[in-house]
Amino acid sequence: MTSLILHHYPMSPFSQKMRSMLGYANLPWQSVTTREMLPRPHLQILAGGYRKIPVGQIGADIFCDSHSIASEIARLSGLPDLALENCSPDIQKYVQHAELKVLIACLMSSANGKVLAKAKSSLSMIDMLKFAWDRIQLGKDSSVKMSPSTAKAVMAKHLDHVENLLQTNLFLFGNKPNHADFATYHPLWFAHELAEKQFDQHPKLTAWMARMKNLGEGQRSEISAQDALSIAKNHAPRTVTQSNDEALLGQLVEVSPNDYGQIPTKGLLVDSSVSTWVLSSEDVDVGKLHRHFPKVGFRLTQVLR
Repeated sequence: MTSLILHHYPMSPFSQKMRSMLGYANLPWQSVTTREMLPRPHLQILAGGYRKIPVGQIGADIFCDSHSIASEIARLSGLPDLALENCSPDIQKYVQHAELKVLIACLMSSANGKVLAKAKSSLSMIDMLKFAWDRIQLGKDSSVKMSPSTAKAVMAKHLDHVENLLQTNLFLFGNKPNHADFATYHPLWFAHELAEKQFDQHPKLTAWMARMKNLGEGQRSEISAQDALSIAKNHAPRTVTQSNDEALLGQLVEVSPNDYGQIPTKGLLVDSSVSTWVLSSEDVDVGKLHRHFPKVGFRLTQVLR
């Protein structure tokens, strides 16, 4: 079996979520560093219409969204609590809040010159302007809108909540991390590591941030985008379970996020589990691909021929 491939870029919060999770799991993985914005030609082949980062890959199986990638990390590592679907309903609700409303609040509250200076190290001025324009357009269809003052209040309330959660445990819901720790870490990582915000009024949170950072990134090796395409071409997708609990199984469908970046990905629905949809498609460059999408945060519609 090939290693997990992560298509990501350094300043991406959700990419950091995956890198930290791989560190905790201590898994070998292959890194493909991609552009901060479209176009990403190799990912257009692999992920279809899905435009968010990161994207996971194992052979010809493509994992769209961090929840799908986390489920694969949980499977490969034997750490079930890393998969959101294995967490309690209360934790799942918490994660949904942390990765949407709190994330947007953290990003808005962290837009400062320090982030800009770090971006300049990898982007030209023209690309920075393109990146800003791309994110403005991406935010127009977001399901969450908030003012700067609201963002500041949301972040402050979240910091207090996390501090309270850590009063008796090393991690948010116990003495070992689960999906919620990584979902909480990456928005605060952006604020702390990139915007250099300090959380001095929250000592338990500050200590937890250090523990999360010390998890590292696992066993990382670099490959090129062309390498990833070749791996997809030289492998067949893994066998699906042929679940019968989905009325649209075997039909042409579209799957799209329901928060932002709501660009649909089309394919034949070949599998459906409690937590995941799998779409099959054929590409002239790499052959058959299976694209995996989580059901949380996504919607599925039939394509009428």
